[in-house]
Amino acid sequence: MKYLLLSFLSALFFSCGNNEISLAEDKQDRTASSLSQAQLNLVFENSKVFPENTQIAIAFISDGNTTFYGIKRENGTIITFDNSASVFEIGSISKVFTATLLAHFVVESKVYLNEPINPYWESTFKGNQKLPFKSLANHTSGLPRLPSNLNLLTADQNNPYKEYDVQKLTDFLVEDLDLANETEHPYAYSNLGAGLLGHTLAKIDDTSYQLLLQDHITDRFDMKHTTTIRNTVENRLIKGQDPVGNPVPNWDLNVLAGAGGILSSVSDLSKFALAQLDSLNIDLKLTRKKTASVNENMDIGLGWHIIKNENKNDWVWHNGGTGGYTSSMTVDVSAKNAVIILSNVSAFSDSMGNMDALGFGLMRTLDSKE
Repeated sequence: MKYLLLSFLSALFFSCGNNEISLAEDKQDRTASSLSQAQLNLVFENSKVFPENTQIAIAFISDGNTTFYGIKRENGTIITFDNSASVFEIGSISKVFTATLLAHFVVESKVYLNEPINPYWESTFKGNQKLPFKSLANHTSGLPRLPSNLNLLTADQNNPYKEYDVQKLTDFLVEDLDLANETEHPYAYSNLGAGLLGHTLAKIDDTSYQLLLQDHITDRFDMKHTTTIRNTVENRLIKGQDPVGNPVPNWDLNVLAGAGGILSSVSDLSKFALAQLDSLNIDLKLTRKKTASVNENMDIGLGWHIIKNENKNDWVWHNGGTGGYTSSMTVDVSAKNAVIILSNVSAFSDSMGNMDALGFGLMRTLDSKE
């Protein structure tokens, strides 16, 4: 694998409000870039609006070959450098990992997709309402986006999930559980459902979510810096930022870690993307199989959203966002292409959608070889 680093014969400038941002190469590495002009344009058009100390790390997989590209905003200049091993919060891309753990359990015949999680809990859910495993992984459970006993208005705004523990989740299931439709649940995105799934799988194996992740995914694919335990990657961790560039605390997801508690690097996530290309990984293949329809342009598997491209290959995709970070990951298994983006752009930024726009744009360049 080689690193994609940008080299310019002269400075280029893009307008950002009333400021000018110059593009300069990192003095420590002058390796020539193999990005096309179309790719360079996409990167800088989608990144020029962000504040000082913004970092964006990108992994490209083209026909199964991986390259990396990184930029940071420093002293009014966008500098290219290697941040492929830097660690960021990946937010809701964590849901793909949680769904992969479920798929592993299914392949091992520990659980079945359509069976309810209820017997694996000591408490009876309110009204004895059933929650099948599959429905938690594909957002068809009827659960709300967040539990009703998690009040984000009164929670610590800098770390809103930290105090939401196992007891509070149990209380919700026993006292407050109210599914949107008791007979047929259409797609409705639920952080609660994914967090509940991750915790239930850990209960089944009498272990922690972190150890499940380590035993069945990160050790297996040599992802040494992918974890829910922040202090183990502190020396690689890029500081998260608010929309104007002020540093913000990291988030602790507690019992809902399966919904968004993972930290990783584009180097590690590229290994996970490459693993999707190996047909021998039966559990990964299962996560990409359609389980429900979202709309005319999108289906959902287990965790992965499946983007339907007319007359072209389908893509599997997920993005993520926390108080200090935004991420996007798209894979075209048939073409062996992928784009992974991690950043310390806040999910509360008005321009956080630029990360998906950049990811999809870069995927199209790989498809067309621009």
